[in-house]
Amino acid sequence: MEKGIYIVANDKVIENAIALLNSLRLHDPQLPVVLIPFNQDYGRAAAVLAEQHQVSLFPDLPFLEDFTQTIGTIFPKNFLALPNKMRKLAAWFGPLQNFLYIDTDILLFRPLAETLNYLSEADFICCDYHSAGRGLADVFSAQVLEQQIFTGAELQDVFNSGFWGAKKGTISLEQMYALLQECAQHREYFDFSSGTTDQPLLNYLVLKAISSRLNLTKAIANEPGSWAGSPHFQAQNYQLYDGETPLRYLHWAGTPMRTGGPYRELWQHYRYLHSPGERPESLSTSSLLPWQIWIAQMKQALKR
Repeated sequence: MEKGIYIVANDKVIENAIALLNSLRLHDPQLPVVLIPFNQDYGRAAAVLAEQHQVSLFPDLPFLEDFTQTIGTIFPKNFLALPNKMRKLAAWFGPLQNFLYIDTDILLFRPLAETLNYLSEADFICCDYHSAGRGLADVFSAQVLEQQIFTGAELQDVFNSGFWGAKKGTISLEQMYALLQECAQHREYFDFSSGTTDQPLLNYLVLKAISSRLNLTKAIANEPGSWAGSPHFQAQNYQLYDGETPLRYLHWAGTPMRTGGPYRELWQHYRYLHSPGERPESLSTSSLLPWQIWIAQMKQALKR
């Protein structure tokens, strides 16, 4: 397949995955989407997403298991908070030639084909303001600059690991394993203080191995923000705007995804877009007391 999307999911995040795919298919009804299982508990998610949104399963599951086991041998015990989050790196070795990787805590508001087209200009793309807002936080410690592991200019290219794209072949499997071994020997390079796993290591891989990089927020004038922790986005017809500009996507990225959380009504709209009758009463009103919300959610869970 030439172009498409990878997601990592299992049954635990099926609600978010449905919301994401509901939003994606509004704009890209035919774009290939490939599911990389987070772990062995993915059967329901795979079946539902295949039936509703033509999502295909990563075609080489034995490779995926070997890949995960090899990464487990590279890193010391307790180095990685959630080792299986590293499975998103398998995107470089799947069936898609030009791909975007997207976390499931995201909603999409524009065609992804537009974003994929930027891979004609660079081997790696992203679209976030991490470097401008968070700097090196949740990616690197100050030691990478002090020890000249990366230049100041290179560190301006740090990015969030939830929405990015690349070309197959820009990192070989041997090169990836070698770079991960470097990471394993230098925990002091990374900022894991907020519980991140893949983001610091993915940034190290990309900055070391891929020189042709493009952050759309730097290349496109007035590119909107994307973080759900930003309170200023305005909703109109189930689309968010940053000023006059429609968002490309919205990413919760550590922001609570629960009743009362930011932009929750928007998430609810997309989750139940094709099944409004399944929408729990507790999610359609903000007037319920906490105990009423809990009872409604338990009743909904018992229906499944």
